[in-house]
Amino acid sequence: MSKNNSIFERIEKKYLLSGEKYKLFWERIQEYMEVDEYGLSTICNIYYDTDNYELIRHSIEKPAYKEKLRLRSYGVPKEDTQTFVEIKKKWSGVVYKRRIEMPMQESRRFLNAGKVSGRDSQIKREIDYFMEFYHPVPKMFIAYDRIAMYGKDDPELRLTMDFRIRYRTEHLDLTEGDFGTLVLGEDDVLMEIKVGGAYPIWMAQLLSELQIYQTSFSKYGTAYKLEVVKDMEKRRNIC
Repeated sequence: MSKNNSIFERIEKKYLLSGEKYKLFWERIQEYMEVDEYGLSTICNIYYDTDNYELIRHSIEKPAYKEKLRLRSYGVPKEDTQTFVEIKKKWSGVVYKRRIEMPMQESRRFLNAGKVSGRDSQIKREIDYFMEFYHPVPKMFIAYDRIAMYGKDDPELRLTMDFRIRYRTEHLDLTEGDFGTLVLGEDDVLMEIKVGGAYPIWMAQLLSELQIYQTSFSKYGTAYKLEVVKDMEKRRNIC
């Protein structure tokens, strides 16, 4: 399954698993799903937002429509490593993602200075409009270690397991490493199931049997809330 696709449209449902429940689930899905060719990989992101975090504050309110902009790399990139500038929109539970690929140094110029040469596409124009409207700046780094899987009988059925989700609000450049503060417990796993329609029967039955329930979870939103609490405690100590 390629990481270079530029357009995605799908339903994404999230589940938080304890380390113990993850092991049980992992054993059972081997019959139905295959790990993709990348195996365990590290995904690094810089989330862009307004100066006062307008986008994530709006997202936390769970509106029918929300959007975000991020820069993504697979592993810690060098200046010539290919990266992805992504605009992600969610409307009534359906996720629409558009992204363009360019080297790290070019992505940085594009997002931080609005400069990119020799490129024009519908996706770029969408990102240009987003940037002109919100004037976003880099606000948070988020990384996680991921295993991605696809259905043996249905390759469009996608499942991801994210481990050690971590964030930082300084050193906001992907080339500076994948270090950060953990968002969840060391053994907790965030699972996402991504489908174009209904779950296969075996998946629905397995989730029910193991009492794994859908949850609402945003990596960026959770990290933002942790930072707000941290900032409030800091101010309280000063007072």
